[in-house]
Amino acid sequence: MFARGTDEPKGLGVVGDAFVDSLRAQADGMNIASYGVDYDAGKLQLGTGDGAKDVIKHVKSMAASCPDTKIVLGGYSQGADVVNIVAGNPIVGIAWGDALPSSMAVNIAAIATFGNVANRSGTKLPSQSTMFAGKAIDLCNPADPICHAGPGNAWSGHTDGYVPVYTTQAADFAAAKLLAGRAPLGPTLGPPSAYGQPPGSVPDAPIYASPPQGTDHMPPGYQQSPAYTSSEPGYAPSVVAGLP
Repeated sequence: MFARGTDEPKGLGVVGDAFVDSLRAQADGMNIASYGVDYDAGKLQLGTGDGAKDVIKHVKSMAASCPDTKIVLGGYSQGADVVNIVAGNPIVGIAWGDALPSSMAVNIAAIATFGNVANRSGTKLPSQSTMFAGKAIDLCNPADPICHAGPGNAWSGHTDGYVPVYTTQAADFAAAKLLAGRAPLGPTLGPPSAYGQPPGSVPDAPIYASPPQGTDHMPPGYQQSPAYTSSEPGYAPSVVAGLP
């Protein structure tokens, strides 16, 4: 789930798109769906509270219908303030609303914010939130005047300063959180050999072997090789690995 920046058209926004693309590449083998937070991202910034409500509504819906699905929450610029509200850290003077119920924090695997004005306002960041301890990363381009109060700021540091370096860094962080909870894959079974098949596999063709030395009886599940029988000249029983 990603909240876009100010004046961006509905969807994930430029930073959100780059973040999700990088996350899909790094969270190998996982199915990453995306959801653009539904809110008014206008210049007056009056819709962030509604954005937070939409996030909470969507988290609750996902928790009810797909409880094992882990959610990655992100926001850029004004969208980062939507995340601040969800994390219980509303910015003073900007529209705010209710935080995510703490009981649902378990459904959030990772949080990433970019160009977050909370860096300048002194408000507690999602990365410092007790509810999301260890799950959040907040990234500020040093040339971004929205989140950085020092010298060398330029507006381009905010609009063009996050893709791809910071979006890749955030995706690496989020992917590690997602993959940390995955069960390891089981051993890969190889193809059947001439004398048997991997443990646990089901034979789909006869398995041939020579009879164990000193007997004419084959072990269960094996057939005597049609090429060699005890009545043929030159036949010499051999001990096959794995047979008695």
